[in-house]
Amino acid sequence: MKTVFKDPTPFIRQGRSGLEARLELMPGLITPSELFFVRNNSNSVDLSIDDWSLTIEGDAVERSLRLSYEEIMELPGRAMVSYLECAGNQRVMFDRLQGRPAPGEQWGRGAISNGEWQGVSLADVLTLAGLSDGAQSVLLVGLDRESPERGFRRVLPIERAMHPDTLLAYGLNGKPLPKDHGFPLRAIVPGWVGSSQIKWLGRIEVSSGQLWTRNNTTSYVLLGDDYESEGEAAGRVITQQSIKSALALPWPAEIEAGQHNLIGFAHSPHGEIAKVEWSEDGGVVWHEAMVGPSQDRYSWAAFDFDWDAPSGEHTVMTRATDVHGNTQPDRVPFNQKGYLFNQPLPHPILVG
Repeated sequence: MKTVFKDPTPFIRQGRSGLEARLELMPGLITPSELFFVRNNSNSVDLSIDDWSLTIEGDAVERSLRLSYEEIMELPGRAMVSYLECAGNQRVMFDRLQGRPAPGEQWGRGAISNGEWQGVSLADVLTLAGLSDGAQSVLLVGLDRESPERGFRRVLPIERAMHPDTLLAYGLNGKPLPKDHGFPLRAIVPGWVGSSQIKWLGRIEVSSGQLWTRNNTTSYVLLGDDYESEGEAAGRVITQQSIKSALALPWPAEIEAGQHNLIGFAHSPHGEIAKVEWSEDGGVVWHEAMVGPSQDRYSWAAFDFDWDAPSGEHTVMTRATDVHGNTQPDRVPFNQKGYLFNQPLPHPILVG
């Protein structure tokens, strides 16, 4: 049985079915589908449109609905560029930079990609079922039966579910969703961790109460001395991602001495990237990089700077700041599952 359908050659394998993207292979802002990272909780699922439908039910809708793929496609569509990032992106850096390993797949910098999604607003679908005034939680459930809870699932608050930019996507980069990315339908929740963006979506439950599942009680919560628990969760429930930047180079990198134009990518869940700085002396002196002008609201941004690389072993750090003043912290408090690491990364570069 295939764990994934795409060619794994361009990726770094993570566990049984994880494919980490190589940032150095990115041709531009939009990640081609064949280079888009994969994070599954089981094998990828092979579904047929003819056998698929989406059910909307719960005590906070006026009527239960079952929509076919054709009925979804008949709703008003839209396109949106948004990055998609696993909550565990950069998890290995807790070990490399803080000496505190966190369990789980040891993702480097490539559990992220940036795509153009085509789909319909989740709000339009929920409106068809008729929301009650007391609707509070929206549970999205996938058809990946091998995953925890026999279908990976995540709860959205009603405000996030009804946001016009929360999509049910049926397309990626102008083509139907690939099988590894949730065909025929998945959720896209811009700026939120990847676990919220359910693939192979088959059921939506709308509740008048707060819903709790594995993925907002013991998984996808911050566990540690610096994090207080909330509700029935064992820690702080993760929703948004964190601001990050990374160089589009192998880790570690090897280059020749002399002038180089180094490029990278930066993103923030809070707004567009306003500034990226770089340092070659451990963060004592920071220089400003050029940030590319083409930024959609939820897209990552490309940046670049010129570096006269002397021979020897070096580290180059980058630090992003968004339009609201959010910037990467000097240090991230450790959490037991290794989520949301976003310290500036000291990228090792051997200059020959």
